[in-house]
Amino acid sequence: MTMQLTQPAPVAAPPRRLTADDIAGRTTSHNSLRQTISQTMSMAWRATKKMRRNPEQFFDVTIQPLLFTAMFAYLLGGGLSGSVEAYLPLVIPGILAQTALTACMATGVQLREDMEKGVFDRFKSLPMARIAPLAGPMIADLLRYAIASTLTFFTGIMMGYRPGGGAAGVVMAIVLTMIAGWSLAWVFTWVGTLARSAQSVQGISMMIMFPLTFMSNALVPVETLPGWLAAFVKVNPVSYIVTATRDLANDGQITGHVGWALVACAAVIAIFAPLSVNSYKRHL
Repeated sequence: MTMQLTQPAPVAAPPRRLTADDIAGRTTSHNSLRQTISQTMSMAWRATKKMRRNPEQFFDVTIQPLLFTAMFAYLLGGGLSGSVEAYLPLVIPGILAQTALTACMATGVQLREDMEKGVFDRFKSLPMARIAPLAGPMIADLLRYAIASTLTFFTGIMMGYRPGGGAAGVVMAIVLTMIAGWSLAWVFTWVGTLARSAQSVQGISMMIMFPLTFMSNALVPVETLPGWLAAFVKVNPVSYIVTATRDLANDGQITGHVGWALVACAAVIAIFAPLSVNSYKRHL
């Protein structure tokens, strides 16, 4: 009888625990631009899925364009322009900007609701750029702005409006409206990070929205306004957007008003985007 001796199996060394220096060496203090864009688009996809599960979020951008276009055209058209058909080239671009501003007001309300539900408490534990949870839903809202703008033009055409700029002018006007809506949404995002409840966000947003929309040239010509009101209307960012939209839709021309409208949008983003991110960081 023979005995066969075998060598014992080598014992694996226990895994070395990572130190704080090891973890710091594998991470970066800031997200790169590519990572920030990827995280923002992920948040946009999340917001889009929320829209699919809550289709009532589309009520304001589907019903309001139909209601506002018909209501203001028939109420003010005869008194201001002599007929509804003559008033449509003036009011349709105005309703376009007004509807986009009303739609972007919901951005701050939804942000505050997510913060109250604790959703952002989970985000702060992730290696995510702080701007991503704010900018992502706003990118998803571009779909809502596009729907509202398209329905506004569709309603106007059904009522007799014929845009002189043709299809190209209408498309450029819709794109400008989407850019304007995205830029103005930063104002309401900032309000959403400051207010304590969704109800207060809605109330504050209404106080911001009404002066911006109704104290502009969206519904009436500036020449018909008193001097003190016309001075405010001329510096109102919404007036720049409305005038630029009229130039694109009615004439198909990229005028200086379009450039000033883009400058106004860039100024709003430059002011309120940092304010929103800093206010959001203080809540983390």
